[in-house]
Amino acid sequence: MSPWLKYSATGAGAVVIGVGALWPFLDPAGRTGVLIAATVALTVQIGAFAVLMHFRGRATGFLAAWAGGMAVRMLAVAMVAVGVVSTGMEGGVPTLLSLAGFFFGLLLLEPVFFRGEPSKTVEA
Repeated sequence: MSPWLKYSATGAGAVVIGVGALWPFLDPAGRTGVLIAATVALTVQIGAFAVLMHFRGRATGFLAAWAGGMAVRMLAVAMVAVGVVSTGMEGGVPTLLSLAGFFFGLLLLEPVFFRGEPSKTVEA
């Protein structure tokens, strides 16, 4: 199984556990927000990880992919924040906090899946 698929499955499992842990403590609006945040975070994170894996072991492109992934994550948080504020969405606080939390947790999983394959030595 490829590192991307392993990461996707593990990330989805972690998000499901996170949603399950939060579920009993939230009202219906908060639950909706957490589900939105889980969907956005998992989609963005898996895409960013796939791009990062594509450029793994290359002298050019890896740093750009890493920085681009961080920029996309920040843009996703900003877009969700603008959407929450502009619509006056109930459950906005759980949405934004869980989005940041999911991104943080999923980001911590990345190094585990980079160790799966030996890295190639790149000469500049």
